[in-house]
Amino acid sequence: MDAERWQRLSPLLDAMFDLEPEARLGCLASLREEDPQLAADLEGLMALAAGRDDFLSQPLVAPLPGMRAGTMVGPYRLERMLGEGGMGQVWLASRADGLYQRRVALKLLRPGLADPKLRLRFTRERQILARLEHPHIARLLDAGISEDNQPYLALEHVDGEPLTDWCRDHNLSLDARLRLFLQVCDAVSHAHANLIVHRDLKPSNILVTQLDEVRLLDFGIAKLLDTGNFELEHTRTGLRTFTLHYAAPEQIRGEPVTTMTDVYSLGVVLYELLTDTRPYRLKRQTDAEWEEAILGVDPLRPSAAMSRNEGTAAEQQALRRRARALGGDLDNIVLKTLAKRPEQRYPSVEALALDLQRYRDGKPVQARPQSAGYRLRKYAHRHRWSLSTALLVALVLSTALGIVAWQARQAVQEAARAQALQDFMVGLFEHAGGDNGDGKLDVRQLLDAGVQRGDRELARQPIGRAELFGVIARLRLGLGDYRQALVLLDRQGAILQVLGDDAPAGLRVEAATSRGRALRLLGDEPACIGVMRPMQALVDREQQQLPVQAAEFDSQLGRCERGIGATAAASTLFRRALALRRDPLGDVVGIPENLADLADLQSDRGDTGGALASYRVALAKLRANVGPRHPLAIDLLRRVCAMERILGDIHLAETHCSEALRLSFSVHGPQHPATIDATRQLAGIHVDEGRLREAERAYRTSRAWLVAHLGPLHDSVARDDNSLAIIAWERGDIAAALSALDQAIAIRRLRHNPGDLAAVLFNKAMVLQDAGRAREARPLLLEARRLRADRLGAAHPLVGDTDRLLGEVDAALGNPQARGELLHAVQATQAGYGANHPHTRRAELSLAWFDASHGDADALARLDALSRLSQRDVELRKVAWLAGADAAGLRCRGTQRPAALATLHALGEDIAVAQPEGGVIGRTVGAVRGACG
Repeated sequence: MDAERWQRLSPLLDAMFDLEPEARLGCLASLREEDPQLAADLEGLMALAAGRDDFLSQPLVAPLPGMRAGTMVGPYRLERMLGEGGMGQVWLASRADGLYQRRVALKLLRPGLADPKLRLRFTRERQILARLEHPHIARLLDAGISEDNQPYLALEHVDGEPLTDWCRDHNLSLDARLRLFLQVCDAVSHAHANLIVHRDLKPSNILVTQLDEVRLLDFGIAKLLDTGNFELEHTRTGLRTFTLHYAAPEQIRGEPVTTMTDVYSLGVVLYELLTDTRPYRLKRQTDAEWEEAILGVDPLRPSAAMSRNEGTAAEQQALRRRARALGGDLDNIVLKTLAKRPEQRYPSVEALALDLQRYRDGKPVQARPQSAGYRLRKYAHRHRWSLSTALLVALVLSTALGIVAWQARQAVQEAARAQALQDFMVGLFEHAGGDNGDGKLDVRQLLDAGVQRGDRELARQPIGRAELFGVIARLRLGLGDYRQALVLLDRQGAILQVLGDDAPAGLRVEAATSRGRALRLLGDEPACIGVMRPMQALVDREQQQLPVQAAEFDSQLGRCERGIGATAAASTLFRRALALRRDPLGDVVGIPENLADLADLQSDRGDTGGALASYRVALAKLRANVGPRHPLAIDLLRRVCAMERILGDIHLAETHCSEALRLSFSVHGPQHPATIDATRQLAGIHVDEGRLREAERAYRTSRAWLVAHLGPLHDSVARDDNSLAIIAWERGDIAAALSALDQAIAIRRLRHNPGDLAAVLFNKAMVLQDAGRAREARPLLLEARRLRADRLGAAHPLVGDTDRLLGEVDAALGNPQARGELLHAVQATQAGYGANHPHTRRAELSLAWFDASHGDADALARLDALSRLSQRDVELRKVAWLAGADAAGLRCRGTQRPAALATLHALGEDIAVAQPEGGVIGRTVGAVRGACG
């Protein structure tokens, strides 16, 4: 059956199946008088349905030729068909060209249809969707023409249900339905603002996702108001482009459509949304009957449509309640949208939405006469609580003594709890240091004693005991005793669970925040989120009363979200916390802390320069407001140091890392977590500078501390294993280096952090390449490149640096793609880091060496230029040494051998002075000199 015929039969067939047998025969008889062939076709289809269980299991409309699951259309692979119509089909498809992964709804035009305007309409839909960018409109992601001349549109795939089905299946309240409908109005208003009329608004084009969000679909017959063109809509003959049941009278009459045409269609949708029925009661479900009703019959009021004598007594009672809710304002709003003449409707979708919002807010609506009585009733309803309060004054006065007495008892209880905590803390410190006999205070023993005394002396004060456990747990976290803190927080959580809502809201929020922090410090971000997210509703509700606790909660949850890669959620939480700390708190410490959190997200996106600038702003604000010795300054200095090291400024990075370490020693002492972290960071810079023994001692000390406090599988342990591997590699101990790297890789595969895993895979490949095992290194580099490209994009400088090593490996293996990889490395690192960054210069060195070794005469001059790089920068100096050695090695093959040997000898002496402990650079230059000699 052709598509045009099926388009005509399908709605009539649906209507026939909804009728009783006698009514169906009468409808067929009437239809036979108008169109005998149409009636015969309907009788044949109904007979087929009665005789077969698999009726319509296969589509009557011929599928697109060659289209089946697995077929490629442009860069997309078809998976399964989502729907089809006379114009074409919509498939669920996935991007399959390797650039990125995305599932889309792929709309395909049926080729060969008789209507010459379909291709034009397809093109117009693409133009229309390109103009729309709205959270409640399905976005156009891509468009094109396949190799077999098949046009396609790649749209955002919306996994949802039609609006009316969603509301009915989920039994949504009236207010919830209106909230969803206002989202629809917002989307249609956006289209109108872009001079686009949808012309086919209906529930099947309005889907609701699992997040309770609306998506507007199918702009296939939408009209651009600024084109000046007008297209007649066919009613009796031809292929109707709109859905009759939701069409406005002017569409039936073939008159020009306006934005008020969509207002009418929205009115039909709203009617069905509120009543679960359509506005017109017809005896025969034919197109002619529908057209006659739309043009001349007044719809029932929605409240009247709910008065049906069907169902059980409980169902009828529910219908009567809905009818009462719809009566009055909503009746008038719906009927105004369904006015026959466009000028009698709402002048715009915004006006309709505003009236619905006024109804939700209890204000007078514009669809109803504004009489004094009506406005007074609305005012009374809107302020019913205030008026009720006034009427209850007498009752309040009569119960005042009881309330005062209750408040007095509460005050006595609070005073007793506060006094008990005060006595407890005074007694705790009075007995501190007594066991040792030397008067010295052991903080951890003091905290253990506090827990024991709390169990004994606050046994009958559960809230006080919960507060005490929270305080001691926070002190334990500050000392780095993360597991002991978590045990106390578990005990606190058990008490609060028993207390339920009787526990103060602030205490519950603080408990969730501390527990989330402990889990994050132990490296379990998913568990942190599992603990904190259920408290989000309480925090939102109490935000104004508890701004300090709310800001700390949002900050901590944001750090856990960042830890699992949910950067959008983390950004939202950090900005909420920052807004609270700015106003009303004016928190001079919290503001720099959240600015640093947001800078962390910049760093995650690869914006190293922007992150460095943000960290410096946060540090300046902290020092200006609280002075240079605040503990947060340690963390900010370390972040500044990290960015400077990435950007290649090793000397400045060492200055700031050293400053952070001195400050941490002064403020916290040598065994504090902040001091350990600062020591490790400075040790990394010492590795860059060739100070291997000093760096190894620092890493072995920190690794032992980390294993003792965080466990052997924490990511920080993997970071130290990676650093110790680099030190072993620098010393030439390949076996020890690979063993440590394997340990780090195993931990990071458990952590599922692609960025950190890629870094360790890169380092292992680097060690294998240096050991002459290029074939083993290559798969590691390919995995590292994929992880980095998926996370950061193919043009990111880290991907470029990976390509640099991959090019060196492929050159060693004789693979022809090596030069292309080296060229991309130069381009990506230069674009991301700048022309004089060590990574860029190292990529240029690798490319120049490759070209020179393949006979490029100009490449030797490029090596000479690189050998003259600045000697002040540690990393650039290494590039200069390698470039000089490569150039000298190439000259050894000719008449310049004596000069080349002299150059290599001088390089060896310079390296020995700069790196007395040896290293990879010295071995490399020594190997070149040995080959030359």
